[in-house]
Amino acid sequence: MDAIMAAVYDVISGPKGQKRDWDRMRSLFVPGARLIPAHADAGGITRTTMLSVEDYIKRAGPTLEGQGFFERETHRTVERFGAIAQVFSTYDSRHATTDAEPFQRGINSFQLLFDGQRWWVVTIYWQAASAELPIPKQYGG
Repeated sequence: MDAIMAAVYDVISGPKGQKRDWDRMRSLFVPGARLIPAHADAGGITRTTMLSVEDYIKRAGPTLEGQGFFERETHRTVERFGAIAQVFSTYDSRHATTDAEPFQRGINSFQLLFDGQRWWVVTIYWQAASAELPIPKQYGG
């Protein structure tokens, strides 16, 4: 589990101008996996966007590579039953490793599957923290 979690954060992270290893990214997810950001619309209603791995690469790739992006896990809670696991992974995001403060913090909710040999990502569902929605203490806030 540690390896798959570290691989996800590693594959999306890198300095401005660095191409990401999108084949590696694809290799972390089960077929049909989803990445789902939760975000407030202009009216303040929280909505989701359902992305396939390919959709995520097309949508986020240019920004990650164009601005520089480093995301790291700062806290983790795990619930597991047999081959399935739910991981709340608190993160912070920076444009460069030298940035004094993150530009964003939040929680990634990972759903993982263990197939008997390795862990796979089924879903990553996330929401950014804000002044109105701080990260709770039990999740590293």
